[in-house]
Amino acid sequence: MNNWQIAAWLMLGGSTVLLFIGMPVALTFISINLLGAWLYMGGEPGLIQLARSSVSSVMAFSLTPIPLFVLMGEILFHTGLALKVIEGIERLIVKVPGRLSVVAVVAGTVFSAISGSTIATTAMLGSLMLPVMLARGYHPTIAAGPIMAIGAVDMLIPPSALTVLLGSLSGISISKLLIGGVMPGIVLSMAFVLWIVTRVSISPELAPEDDHEVSYHGWQRWSLFFGYVLPTLSIFGIVVGALAMGWATPTECAAVGAFATLVLALVYRVLSFEAMVKSLKGTAGISGMILFIILGATTFAQILSFSGASTGMVQFITGQGLSTNAIILGMMLILIFLGVFVDQVSMMMITLPIFMPLVQSLGIDPIWFGVMFLICMQLGLLLPPHGLLLMTMRGVAPASVTMGHIFMAVVPYVVMSILLLVAVFFVPAIATWLPQWIG
Repeated sequence: MNNWQIAAWLMLGGSTVLLFIGMPVALTFISINLLGAWLYMGGEPGLIQLARSSVSSVMAFSLTPIPLFVLMGEILFHTGLALKVIEGIERLIVKVPGRLSVVAVVAGTVFSAISGSTIATTAMLGSLMLPVMLARGYHPTIAAGPIMAIGAVDMLIPPSALTVLLGSLSGISISKLLIGGVMPGIVLSMAFVLWIVTRVSISPELAPEDDHEVSYHGWQRWSLFFGYVLPTLSIFGIVVGALAMGWATPTECAAVGAFATLVLALVYRVLSFEAMVKSLKGTAGISGMILFIILGATTFAQILSFSGASTGMVQFITGQGLSTNAIILGMMLILIFLGVFVDQVSMMMITLPIFMPLVQSLGIDPIWFGVMFLICMQLGLLLPPHGLLLMTMRGVAPASVTMGHIFMAVVPYVVMSILLLVAVFFVPAIATWLPQWIG
């Protein structure tokens, strides 16, 4: 066995085993990094270099958008503006099969455009809308499924903290990657709505007609849309517009978005001291966790490269005579497999040190590959048994909603996400057209 093979088994195999037995992500990679630095970087000098690399990895300016994107969503949730947005959307959607499920998808899509956290979106919609749907006779699968599915779409539609993280770790343009996720995210949201309407039309007993529906007419029907939904969506327009036109960097756009969210909360007089403290605490907690993980991920990739494992594996794979499409397909299957067992950040940390040198050596469009990577991570949020949004739903759902219901509820949305991945694979323009057109 060659030296690079031993290093690959030790680093990649060891980290995978530790993750599978339940060790926290950050501790897993820091433990493996310490061992790898000692073995492959010269003992004590290697550990000193590891410490230096760890500090520099979290001081990268490109990571600044992460806490700012997370803060946008936290402010909207803790000030109650999110509730007004849901009510505004609910007033517009009337006489539609599975109306409340459709409202959940549309509201979730709006939150995806203003929140950087998939978990926060799912938890909020689950705690607010799921009990209402169940009380009105909705089957648990048609009630819970759309909420989890649209929470996962949050990863594709900017602003997305995980997209920024993927761009930073992979070296793909963050602004192009953020814009590249817009079209696939909107397509997926529209597919979810179409599925709900079709499914309930065939089996009306899954979502009985809403006897509690209040009819609003004229300005009363549109007041919340113009008063809350449109101003909130304008933040998305500002962020993506500035990115698309090249007027601002992702960091500057994130700062503008966070400032606009604060101004919106002040205008509506809902930014209390308590809400601000909760928003800042939530942002600090999520951002700190992400930065701690980045510290482990960056040094892990450096040690893999220094040991020769990265180069050895790339040469081995490219020397097999496989076509580029076959290699890409293999990478996507590995990501989907990992999504069953580990979280999204772990997927990035395990695979990017190997995948990105392959992408560069084969001349693969990095934006196309990055968007497919995002779709695979989005799938991982929904895949039983350990999908993060399945666990989030279990935490906020009433006791009457079992894990069996949650698993069954998510199946059609997983199928639609796989179909989107296939579509992007065969029609790259779905992911690349918007960044190219804007560029």
